[in-house]
Amino acid sequence: MMQVEEIKALLPQRYPFLLVDRVVDLDLEKKTIDCYKNLTANEDFFNGHFPHHPVMPGVLIVEAMAQAAGILGSFIQKNAPGENTVYYFAAADKVRFRTPVVPGDRLQLIAEFLGEKRDIWKFSCKALVDGKIASSAVITCAKKEI
Repeated sequence: MMQVEEIKALLPQRYPFLLVDRVVDLDLEKKTIDCYKNLTANEDFFNGHFPHHPVMPGVLIVEAMAQAAGILGSFIQKNAPGENTVYYFAAADKVRFRTPVVPGDRLQLIAEFLGEKRDIWKFSCKALVDGKIASSAVITCAKKEI
């Protein structure tokens, strides 16, 4: 299990764009990760999306899945926290939104490594609420030394 400070050592994002609160399972044999983001009514994006019916923007759900994939990629690559590597979000394919994500939800983020070629990484990702798929996508990340 990883707490937020350990996550911050691996990801360049910070508030309000750090969208992974905790890693609950990391299986390097299966190359999967299970994380979550707790959503409260105090999230900035709920103020304008939408004022009378707050819904997490789909693009932020996809970003949260990409951040989970970035953490997994970091461990697969065996990068120690603090190394000068970042994973840029390069593409999202087969994106699907099935149910709105609202204040009070716990957004579970699951990523599975699909493959890598010339520092381009692909991950199958899911975002779930209460065990039901809210969104899914194939995320492509590009590894970059900074």
